[in-house]
Amino acid sequence: MKRRYELRDDPWEHLKLIMPPERKPQGGRPTKDNRHMLNAMLWVVRSGAPWRDLPDDYGPWPSVFYTRFRRWEKAGLFDPMLECLSADPDEESVMIEASIIRVHQQGAGAKGGNTFRQSGTPEAD
Repeated sequence: MKRRYELRDDPWEHLKLIMPPERKPQGGRPTKDNRHMLNAMLWVVRSGAPWRDLPDDYGPWPSVFYTRFRRWEKAGLFDPMLECLSADPDEESVMIEASIIRVHQQGAGAKGGNTFRQSGTPEAD
């Protein structure tokens, strides 16, 4: 089931080439897959919630933050991920510059609105 903040399939196809292997060469307990952990990190970043509010579906928040996030941060993995994702923009969120939007004439003190003299009292009609 696709959730609101999860990564789509097409960016993941590019990112999975950058990701470290999920299993250590010496074996050990299997970990959660990289995509699941990345989706947990994206949930925190995009929702603005603290790590402790991470939904239970993603697992315990210390596993996501202390284990995977800190490991990827120390390895410098986020810079290549950002470069990979920014090379192919999806235009999911587009910003519009608002400096050219004008105020309605009544809000700009145009003719017909209250006019004030220097003393601050309204002019008589």
